[in-house]
Amino acid sequence: MRVFSCELVPLLVIGLCLVVAAASQEKPAAPPALFQEDLIRAKYGYAYGIAAADLDGDGDLDLVSSDTTDDKTPKKDNGALLWFENDGKGTFTEHVIAKNEDGWFERLAVGDIDGDGHPDVAVVLNRAGSIVWFQNPGKPATLPWKRHIIVSGSLPGAYDVALGDFDGDGRLDAAASSWTRGNRFVWYRNPGKEGFEKEWPARVIEDKLSETRTVCVADFNGDGRPDVLGTASAAPLVVWYENVGTRGELPTWKKHVVSTTAAPVHGRPADIDGDGDADIVMAHGMRDGLAPRAKHQVVWYENVGKPGKGTEWKQHVVRALADAFEAVAADLDGDGRLDVVATAWGPAGRVVWFHNPGEPMKSWPMHPLKDKWPNANSVIAGDLNGDKKVDVAATAERGANEFRWWKNLGDR
Repeated sequence: MRVFSCELVPLLVIGLCLVVAAASQEKPAAPPALFQEDLIRAKYGYAYGIAAADLDGDGDLDLVSSDTTDDKTPKKDNGALLWFENDGKGTFTEHVIAKNEDGWFERLAVGDIDGDGHPDVAVVLNRAGSIVWFQNPGKPATLPWKRHIIVSGSLPGAYDVALGDFDGDGRLDAAASSWTRGNRFVWYRNPGKEGFEKEWPARVIEDKLSETRTVCVADFNGDGRPDVLGTASAAPLVVWYENVGTRGELPTWKKHVVSTTAAPVHGRPADIDGDGDADIVMAHGMRDGLAPRAKHQVVWYENVGKPGKGTEWKQHVVRALADAFEAVAADLDGDGRLDVVATAWGPAGRVVWFHNPGEPMKSWPMHPLKDKWPNANSVIAGDLNGDKKVDVAATAERGANEFRWWKNLGDR
C-alpha cells in the first residue's frame, strides 16, 4: 500500500462506537473500534496546526502544535510553537520550539529541510504573511531550535504549508496557500545551507483563486515526481498541479481540476480503493457562508484507473457532516481498509470517524469520537503509543482551545 503525506495523517470521555443492527438484523460489515480520550494540552490562546513525527529519534511519534495568544491580551499575536515528547506509551511532555513570536502561528509541516537526518518544522505566520522554519538541533529537548525564514511578509494570509522535493535536487522545497488575503498557491525553492540566511526563491503556481486553503504533496500520476494538491474554498475548487519538466530543473505546473463541488476545505491524499494510486479524501462545508448545510459532507475522489493517472476523477460521498472541516484516512479498525476521520467546525464542533464498508462507493457508517467540541479543526492519525493500532489526535480552537488524542483500544 502506498503512503501519501501532507504531514502525518494531517481526537474527552471514552468514545464507544457501536454499530447497531437494523431491524432486519443485518450484521455490520466489521466491528468498530473503541477509543479512550486523553487531554494533551488545554488553555491555548488559539489552537490550530498539528503534526506527528519522531523529532528526538527514539522510535516513537512525537507531536508538534502551534499556539497564538488571543487578541484580547495586551500583546497581540504572541505565538508559541510547541512539541510534545512521547515516552513511547502515549504520555507527552511539553517542550518549546519557539515563543513570543509575532504574526499568528497556524498550520505547519515537518520534514528534514537541512538534510541532517533530523525532522525540522515549517510553520506559517498568518497575519505576518510569512513562513518560517525551525532547525532541529538533534537534541530537541535540551538545545535551542534555530529560526530561519522561507518568506517574510510577501505571502498575505499565509495559511498552509507542505514539503516536497519539487525540482529533484534532493532538498525539500515548500508549497503554500494564502487564504483570502493572498488567494494563491506558491512554491519556494530550498536554496541549500548556503542560502538559509535569506528568503527562499518564490514562484507562483496559480493566483486569483478565492480562499486557498489545503496544500498537500503526493504523486497523483505515478511518474515519481511530487505533485501539489490544493483547495480554493470559495471558488469552489479541488485541484492538483502536475509537476512537469526535467529532473534537476525548475518544475512547471499543469493544472488538473478534480472537483468544483461547493466549499472544499481540508483533505488528504490516500489510496481509498487500494488500487495503487492516490485518491483524495475531502471535507466540504465549514460554514453556511461557504455552502448551505445541505451540501456539507465528507467525500472521497476516486483517481479513476488501475492505477489512475489523475486525469479522471469520480466523487463518492462518505457521509453528510454539518460544518465538515478536515478529513484524513487511516485504518482504524485493523481490517486492512482505510477509514476516514473528520472534524466539524462551529459551535457544535465534533470529531467523528467513518468505517469503510468494504465497498467504498457506498455510504460509510459514522461513529463519534467527541461531540460538542467547539471549532474542532486540525486532525491527524498515527500510532501514538506503540501498540500497532492507529490513534487519532485533534485540536479545537476558540470555545475549546485544546489538543486531545484518542487511544485506539481495538475491536470491541
